[in-house]
Amino acid sequence: MIEVIGVAFKEGGKVYYFAPGKGDFKEGRGVIVETARGVEYATVVMPRTQIEESAIVSPLKPVVRAATEKDEEIHRKNIEKKEEAMNTVREKIEKHNLEMKLIDCEFTFDGAKAVFYYSAPQRVDFRELVKDLSSVFRMRIELRQVGIRDEIKLLGGLAPCGRECCCSSCMPELKKVSIKMAKNQGLSLNPGKISGLCGRLMCCLSYENDYYSDAFKRVPKLGSEVGTPEGKGTVVNINMLKMTVRVRIEDKAKDTVAYRDFNVDELKFKRRPANIVEDEDADE
Repeated sequence: MIEVIGVAFKEGGKVYYFAPGKGDFKEGRGVIVETARGVEYATVVMPRTQIEESAIVSPLKPVVRAATEKDEEIHRKNIEKKEEAMNTVREKIEKHNLEMKLIDCEFTFDGAKAVFYYSAPQRVDFRELVKDLSSVFRMRIELRQVGIRDEIKLLGGLAPCGRECCCSSCMPELKKVSIKMAKNQGLSLNPGKISGLCGRLMCCLSYENDYYSDAFKRVPKLGSEVGTPEGKGTVVNINMLKMTVRVRIEDKAKDTVAYRDFNVDELKFKRRPANIVEDEDADE
């Protein structure tokens, strides 16, 4: 076991581990850490705790110091100049007649570099744009193209459920999502109902996938024939949360049809193999 603290560089962003040393860093406290990009400001999201050494990438870098009032002021100013910087870059993009959409920007803590995120339908030759921006901002300029899922993660917004998008609020990393997850949960495969703002499969499909993948193997197929305590019938509905099945039972002798609900354990049917391979039709 090794002692670490977890920090995030953005709200809802990925959590990174650092060695706390002798410092007592409480959740929500600003700290200064050293990264591959240089010295950066981060916020403690997980106070001092112990984790398995296999969960970290060695060597673990130490926290440089707790953020001082001056550090907090620098961080605040970097955030405040973001909007003005983005307006300037949009003007330059229009001037150079480039087909690209500016999404977000961030400044390194030491003010030596600015990173601008953009989306574009194809590869963009922005060499002249970078030269122009370097002369305006007088610092290193980096332009990063991102995909549609990353764009929504950066911009945020309200998802179809009415809540803020998971990817921008509570999901540090984008997860692999496949159409198999929607099938396992018995959802309509209508793209309009299972797609997020990005137009791709909703990230939340992965939240309960482990449960539904297991439950899916223990229930009969929709439309299949099963044996019930009242005779044979056809499956017309499945509730995988309650593990109940609605069966249509037809009595040809009496010319009647009845619908009955049964627990899965009461039914006799051909079980699915336990080693069903996951569908590779992923929406990444």
